[in-house]
This record gives sequence, C-alpha cells and structure tokens, in this order.
Amino acid sequence: MRLSHIGWNLAGLSLPLAVAALTVPRLISTLGHERFGLLALAWGLIGYAGALDLGIGRAVTQMVSRLRGEGNLTSVPTVLVTASRITLAAGLAGAGAIATVALCGGAEWIEVASVPRTEIRSAILLLAVALPAQAMSATYRGLNEAFLNFKGISLVRVALGIVNFGGPYFVMQFTTELPWLVGTLVASRLLALVVFRHLAYSCFRSWLPLKRNVAYSTSVARSLFSFGGWIAISSVISPALVQADRFLIGAILSAAAVSAYVLPYEVVVQSLILVGAISSVIFPSLTKMMHEMPHAWPAYFKKWLLVVVVVMFLVCGGLAISLPFVMRVWIGSALDPRSIGVGQILCLGVFANSIGIMFYALLHAKGRTDMTAKLHVIELPLFLVALFVLLGRYGIDGAAWAWVGRMVFDASALALCSRERRIRNSVAPIFEMHRSSEKSGTP
Repeated sequence: MRLSHIGWNLAGLSLPLAVAALTVPRLISTLGHERFGLLALAWGLIGYAGALDLGIGRAVTQMVSRLRGEGNLTSVPTVLVTASRITLAAGLAGAGAIATVALCGGAEWIEVASVPRTEIRSAILLLAVALPAQAMSATYRGLNEAFLNFKGISLVRVALGIVNFGGPYFVMQFTTELPWLVGTLVASRLLALVVFRHLAYSCFRSWLPLKRNVAYSTSVARSLFSFGGWIAISSVISPALVQADRFLIGAILSAAAVSAYVLPYEVVVQSLILVGAISSVIFPSLTKMMHEMPHAWPAYFKKWLLVVVVVMFLVCGGLAISLPFVMRVWIGSALDPRSIGVGQILCLGVFANSIGIMFYALLHAKGRTDMTAKLHVIELPLFLVALFVLLGRYGIDGAAWAWVGRMVFDASALALCSRERRIRNSVAPIFEMHRSSEKSGTP
C-alpha cells in the first residue's frame, strides 16, 4: 500500500470539510434557519441514499480485489455489468418511492412557516432523480477502490464536496428558492456518476476491452448479495446507532443539551478521517493479498494497526488537552461549559473506534460482513438501554460514557471475531462454473 493512496484519500475526505466551514455560516445567514434546515435535510437524504446500493459497492471492491489476487481479471467486466444493473434497479425503486411521497403530499409533513409547499414538493421530486445516480456511483467507486485508483476517487470527492456547499452558496446570490438550491446537488451527483463510470472502465479498458456480449450473471449477483446484503443491514442500523444519542438527549433532557453534546462530538469525531483514509486503502489491499500472498497479510495488517494505534493515541490525547481552547475559539462566549468535559470523554471513544475501524476492514476483507452486521444488531438495544440509564443519572456526561462504552465493546468484539482464520472464498468457484458453462454452450 502506498502512502500516496492514503494521502489522496485523506484529501478527498478533509477538503470538503474545509469548504463547509467556509460556506455554512453565510448560507445560514442568507437563507435563514428554515430554508437552511430544509437544505440540510436534502443533504441528509442524498447521504442516506448511499444505502440504496444494498452494499453492492463494497461487495464489488471485495470481489474484484479477490479476482485480482487470483489473477482472474477477465471476469471483472461481468462483475461490473451485473453490479451496475442491480444498483440501477435499487436506485430507481428508491426514486419511485420518494416521488410517490412527494406527489401524495409529503411536503405537508414538514412544518414550515415561510417556505411554500410547492417549493418543497419540487425539491423532493428533484432529489428523487439523484437517488439512482447515487446508488450506481457506489458500484463504480467500488471498482476504482479495488484497482487502488484513490487519486481519481478523491478528485471526484473534492469536487462533490465543493459543489455540495459551494453550489447552493453560488445559487443563493441570485435566488433562495429551494428547487434551485437542491438542483445543484442533483446535477453534481449526475456528473459524478458519469466521471466514476469513466474512471471505472479506464481501470481495465486498455488491456481488457469490454465485450459487447458481457451480460448480467445471476451467479455473480448471488455472490454480490451474499456479501453486500449484510452491509445493507448495517447501513440501515448504523444511522440509528449514530443518531440515537442526540434524539434521546432531546427527549429526556432538552434541545439545549443536544447542542452542548453535538458540538464537541462533531469536533472530536472529525479526527477519524485519518483512520477512514487508511482503512479504505487497507480493505482492497488486504483482500488482494489474502489470495495472492496468503501468508503475508497478518504482518501487513499488524503493521498498519500499530500505526493507527500510535497516531490516534497522540491525536486523541492532544485533542483532549487542547479541546478547551479549540471550543472557546470556535464557539466563543456562547459555549456551554458542559461541552468541554463531554468532548474529552468522547476522545476515549474515538481512540477505541479507530481500532474498531481497522478490524472492521479486516473482517470485510475476509468476506465476513455477516459478523459486522450481526454485531450492529446486538449493539443497538444494548446502546439504547445504556443511554437511557446513564442519561437519567449523569446527563450528557452519561450519554458520552454510553457512546464510549459502545465503541470499546465494538472494537473488542470486532477484534475477537477477526481472530477466526477462515476466509470466505465463494467467488472463484462461481466464475469457474460461469466459464465452464460458456465452454459447453449452456445458458
């Protein structure tokens, strides 16, 4: 794994945050809290639409990385065609559902005072157009990750991040109508799909032109679903795990307590972008190595795990010490004193989470997405109970400790599960069957 891969990944994750920091204050002041809130909902819906790929994007990364490790590159076009058709169907189904909601009066469900319902309905219909593009983009991005094309992925991410916040910022100079603001988000997703698709085919087009007779393969689809289906379950549960603490704080304590908790949370959690950049590269690299050099991958993984442990120990320790200064500079006199202690507690959870992320990538490289999904199913009720109890006793500090407990439990369980040496290897037999049927002339 090259450091340049991590560097490009880190740039793709961090630069959009810088753009957001520069544009969001002006967006709020110009649009007002109501319109900005609706725009934020649009961002959230497009982001959550990533679950519509049904985990197929990550499954493509795992499958193609495995095929590369086995030297079976001629099967890559079949994987790409099959995966893209699955995600197109899923995206169209999601778009149909959202459009139906809009046409059946979904705009009436949102409480607004100054924004016309017709604007909201038009914006929802526009968002429906973006859902298939978002779902299919995950497939093409997954293939780029399998070929370690992190430079191309990061350039697209940076462009998307700029348009995500800069697009509405530019449009609001002329109009604050919601459809025009949301239209920039939709246009950027459609353009990103075109670029991701071009980059994906460029990964192999020079040495393996896509044949006209490459078709959808049910055997490949079954293999993709066996891997991606569990990721889809995680994609549904994960947002509940992420958002549960703030919703319970609002219900049990107050909206002011939510603000006191969320502000330090957002500052501390951003330090995980470094681990995210590393794990995104580790996943395809490990998958390829497990089938190319099966005896070398444990040492490779341990080396990068040690790097993450050392770096994140220093980052989290430094952040806990500097947090009082950082928060006071950012928030100023409006800072709730409780936020400092909450942020310092959360630093412990971020350190544990950074270790868990690495073992999460290891399990997925082994093909054991079932383990991570089952773990999320177990964690959700335990976390909710811990939140309810600790919130009642210790307020937002209790919520922070509940989050830390979940991160420690998650990292420990993932590490324990990853000790299993077995690697799922269902792709090669499927392609052997596929090639045999082609030779015999059977459909």
